Amino acid sequence: MREPATIRLLPDGRRLHLSDGPIDLIVEAGGARDEIRHAYEAAARRFVTILDELCAELPLLRRPASCALSRPRGAVAQCMADAVDPYREPCFITPMAAVAGAVAEAVLAAMTDAAELDRAHVNNGGDIALHLARGQSYRVGMVVRPDRPSLFGSIEISSGTPVRGIATSGWRGRSFSLGIADAVTVLAASASQADAAATIIANAVDLPGHPAVTRVPAREIVPDSDLREIPVTRDVGHLSPPEIENALRSGAKVAEALRARGLIYAAALNLQEHVRIVRGRQAASRSRCRDGLRRPSASGAALPAKIPARSPQHV
Repeated sequence: MREPATIRLLPDGRRLHLSDGPIDLIVEAGGARDEIRHAYEAAARRFVTILDELCAELPLLRRPASCALSRPRGAVAQCMADAVDPYREPCFITPMAAVAGAVAEAVLAAMTDAAELDRAHVNNGGDIALHLARGQSYRVGMVVRPDRPSLFGSIEISSGTPVRGIATSGWRGRSFSLGIADAVTVLAASASQADAAATIIANAVDLPGHPAVTRVPAREIVPDSDLREIPVTRDVGHLSPPEIENALRSGAKVAEALRARGLIYAAALNLQEHVRIVRGRQAASRSRCRDGLRRPSASGAALPAKIPARSPQHV
């Protein structure tokens, strides 16, 4: 039997911490005091049901999307399946690629159903669901490596943009990656969509067969991994600037294709302190990096201002 879920206000009195097994959320809402209280109560009620829902369908959620014979029953599981469905044919992906974003979405939906909020976010280990009432906005800090949180620029997400989800993926995070990106941060219409797309783009930042890249079958690290015998990246040695550019170009090509299909809004691809940005047409960026390859002066993960940096976390 696992420990009961943790539900507590953080010392700042503004943010709510929700933790249950591998799921760890930081929640913040803005608005009238009573509305925030209603939102946090709803978040707590919904949160304590999620892990059991996912565990009940875990074998199905770990199956490749292309092999799924039936639809999941739970609302979060269905959201995960929907998020990875666009990628089921061209590549290997399971609904687990969208679990962190889908969990964040579910908790945020409970909050906005229960209360009138100016804005709110649910941060699930760096995968973030956003709510913005008319006229509201978030400033999002952008970083290069999740294990070294430090901003190199920022982007404004306003209520007038279609972005309501942010996710980061890469081999340095808690989740496995098939590619060599330190971090790929994606802005999309929802957190689950951003989560799935970040996984796909991070996998595409790669130099297949390069001797500086160490890969190990996923099951040698986590025996029940949904990636099974697929080699995942465990270390990336020094790469030359042309090699870095080639890897980032491969990922950017995929990101551009996803943007053209309307699956993402923008993305930042980071490898060994170089970044390539695929920008949405209306993105109001304050990053020192422009489209193309640049070398920023700092590193870290992408999150709204004042939220502690956390590595991507999957159930």
